[in-house]
Amino acid sequence: MIDAADLTARLIRCPSVTPNEGGALVLLGDLLADAGFEVHRVDRNGTPNLFARWGRKGARALGFNGHTDVVPPGDPDSWTHPPFSGHVEDGVIWGRGATDMKSGVAAFVAAAIDFVRETPPDGTVILTITGDEEGPSRDGTIAILDWMEAHGERMDACIVGEPSNPEIMGEMMKIGRRGSATYTVTAKGVQGHAAYPHRARNPLHALTAYLNDLIAVPLDAGTDHFDPTGLQITSIDCGNPASNVIPETARAVVNIRFNDLHTGASLEAELKARAARVTQATGVALTIDSQISGEAFLTQPGPFVDLVRSVVTQETNRQPVLSTSGGTSDARFVKNHCPVVEFGLVGAYMHQVNERVPVAQVRQLKTIYQRILEKYFE
Repeated sequence: MIDAADLTARLIRCPSVTPNEGGALVLLGDLLADAGFEVHRVDRNGTPNLFARWGRKGARALGFNGHTDVVPPGDPDSWTHPPFSGHVEDGVIWGRGATDMKSGVAAFVAAAIDFVRETPPDGTVILTITGDEEGPSRDGTIAILDWMEAHGERMDACIVGEPSNPEIMGEMMKIGRRGSATYTVTAKGVQGHAAYPHRARNPLHALTAYLNDLIAVPLDAGTDHFDPTGLQITSIDCGNPASNVIPETARAVVNIRFNDLHTGASLEAELKARAARVTQATGVALTIDSQISGEAFLTQPGPFVDLVRSVVTQETNRQPVLSTSGGTSDARFVKNHCPVVEFGLVGAYMHQVNERVPVAQVRQLKTIYQRILEKYFE
């Protein structure tokens, strides 16, 4: 049997800060190949990725998705134990990636290997693991899914092993995510002396009027499975060091986390329409540049969601809330391929100094994943 806690510690010892592979995917690839999985490296533009399949292509397939890349550890001297030591003490594993999410990857890799060895299914198990989730995410899970489509590989359902529980194991699973988009608003007026405003056209006045309009009324009141759309102004800047000069240009950045009432494109259209009205009223040209990180999605409750939820309940004695909260994850890409849910560990320490995870929790997660595999192929 594969000890998921030991594998977590071994993965932590691979310094895989995005975009470095650090040996983590080599370790997993060798382990999976030895267990009879067909393993492929799916690197793209220098980004490391791994695809592994047990069973025949085209058979009913359950997949798992995760990442081995981690965020930088910060100042190593601030850590109780070195961030890439994988130190284990008093039933706790310490190190960068202990929570997010080398433990999750270790749990589903260990569960998959033990499952196919002990009870080989009439079906297929697929593991997709990227080294580009914490980075730009352009050549990670997207690249794996592109490769799968080109090679006739298919998952019928997938579990993303990201940390999904806020405080207690078993309290929450994710069946969707809000969309995320960033809009840069540029206002261009006419520069001039602050004492002669009639000879200038102040872009800051137009920009602040525009931003006030955006935040005056909420975009919606939420839906059955989603909270209200959230709009946050995260930056306003004109680069002007002089107090007596009206600047020519000012910029603001607006981040919107949106529910299934909107798309990135519909929000862009709304922001541009409001910008046009301000331009008409003030004579200051407002332009919008968009960066859409992911669209809102929902995996409708049904047999697959029920299966995962029932196993989590049996193993934790808690019925997880079906949530769409939080930021983005690679589930936003997987949802274009097949139904997807997220269930993983408690995320309290992710990205923090002294990131750590209880050994017992990692082993419990492996048990949950193995039970899901068993029930899925019953």
